[in-house]
Amino acid sequence: MPEATIFSKIIDGSIQADILYQDDLCICIKDIQPKAPTHVLVIPRKPIPRLVDASVEDQALLGHLMLKIGDIARTLGIDEAFRVVINNGANAGQTVFHLHLHILGNKTFSEDALGMS
Repeated sequence: MPEATIFSKIIDGSIQADILYQDDLCICIKDIQPKAPTHVLVIPRKPIPRLVDASVEDQALLGHLMLKIGDIARTLGIDEAFRVVINNGANAGQTVFHLHLHILGNKTFSEDALGMS
């Protein structure tokens, strides 16, 4: 069995995090290395290593994550302008191999890469 990621440990309660939202399918936490004034992560409870590792069985979960992003953005007051980023693989900047979606707001973004993990 692969070693549990930091996100798995947050989900199971063995590591503390600033949890902003949670339900039976996902959690939302503040990013500890923010790249924007508002930077949170939406993490499925199911440990999918990378987006490319998701399967047809994960379709409803992936849709749930996208809908929750809108809800969370509204709650954070950034629903008029925000960015959603998914890094897929080490060469794309992914450092934690448990799928997670970055929500970034309260910043004007250029077309440049953000360099998030």
